[in-house]
Amino acid sequence: MTRIKGGLLHRKRRTGILKHTKGFKWGRKSKIKVAKVAKMKAGQHAFVDRRKKKRTARQLWLVRLNAAVRKYDLSYSKFVGLLKKANVELDRKVLSELALKYPAVFAKLVETVKK
Repeated sequence: MTRIKGGLLHRKRRTGILKHTKGFKWGRKSKIKVAKVAKMKAGQHAFVDRRKKKRTARQLWLVRLNAAVRKYDLSYSKFVGLLKKANVELDRKVLSELALKYPAVFAKLVETVKK
């Protein structure tokens, strides 16, 4: 049998890696060995950060709610307790959006929960 060198696949594999690492700094965009590791690490970080995004979004909602509720002489925890007693089933995302974009509606909500 004749020998097949596989130059086309060799080049394809490497250009694929370099396409993914385009825009990286220093040798991580041009050197195959370094680019391979950089691509793998980037994938790991992307996987972890997809989960972290949810965490940080929730933290932001809580901070926004706490800041909004302080105007009405309440703390975040007391506000959430009052919401549960009043059977208001709005989640924290919606509540923070209300506080940010529709302060008048949020004020009415706080007043009804306080009673």
